[in-house]
Amino acid sequence: MLITEEKTIDDYYQALLNRNSSYVGIFYVGVKTTSVFCIATCRARKPKRKNVEFYTSFKEALANGYRPCKICKPTENANCAPAPVEAAIKLVKNNPKLRITDYQLKQQAISPELVRRWFNKNYGMTFQAFGRMYRINNALIELKSGRNTTDTAFDSGYESLSGFGYSYKKLLGESPSSSEENAIILISRLTTPLGPMFVCASDIGVCLLEFVDRVKLESEFKDLQQRLGAKILAGENMHIKQAKKQMAEYFAGKRSSFTFQLHTPGSAFQKIVWKKLQGIECAKTCSYQQLAIDIGNANAVRSVAAANGANRIAIVVPCHRVIAKNGKLTGYGGGLERKAWLLDHEQNMDL
Repeated sequence: MLITEEKTIDDYYQALLNRNSSYVGIFYVGVKTTSVFCIATCRARKPKRKNVEFYTSFKEALANGYRPCKICKPTENANCAPAPVEAAIKLVKNNPKLRITDYQLKQQAISPELVRRWFNKNYGMTFQAFGRMYRINNALIELKSGRNTTDTAFDSGYESLSGFGYSYKKLLGESPSSSEENAIILISRLTTPLGPMFVCASDIGVCLLEFVDRVKLESEFKDLQQRLGAKILAGENMHIKQAKKQMAEYFAGKRSSFTFQLHTPGSAFQKIVWKKLQGIECAKTCSYQQLAIDIGNANAVRSVAAANGANRIAIVVPCHRVIAKNGKLTGYGGGLERKAWLLDHEQNMDL
């Protein structure tokens, strides 16, 4: 939404002049003279008040023709974890068997309240639940390797077998004794110039890569879990690490194709469409009708569009390269603003 209330504009402009970090993520300022938009803490030379306008989301700034500032990187830094939260996440990752308490956070000069607020807003879960997922994921790996339940439970920070069993079953739906049958999908978060994304991966490959504000994302999670017979836990594996690296290269303009493994369960028709999507070259576009013709059924335009919309692997399975027959941008779950940005980004790659 464009901010029009004068007092709010005055407050936001003063926050911009003061580089007030408490306003990061609250507003995005479009600079009319440069066509870029920034966050409150941008170090660039401050524009005159008459040359700025304020938006409540970066998608609105994009939709109005502004591009992200290269100095403050607004879509990345407005959504990335602040330093104390990064430190808390690092504690969990470096100590996957340890239950990180508020006391331990305070010992590291980390505010538990700040960490809790950030996790609730950006992950939709508590920090303790995030840590518990890491511990259970680590426990599952050990159980599958043949380690006994008792040693695994106590080594994972649990004071009783019953407590371990309860947490394990709550997250995975089965008891620790069924570890050989338990399948999991790991989920992690990455920041991009177009906002944060979730990346999920099974043991086979990446099975979801979506912007966190994608429409019907919760439905995608549920469908994915049902199709793979698996539960989603916070964590990382080699597929997620490869995806993060290659996505960073793509957004830096240094990569136009991807090599990490994918795991894309779906109907036979959906898989055919997704395969065709992967054949659309970077910086090229294709219409829904042409896709239908390519799969041998010129009358299947609507079915092709539905399969396109059911794609869970944004950018890598490039549904953003599919446009209407008349050349207009239509139908993108991440928002048409992002679709336009991605197409422009690919046109300007110099590889």
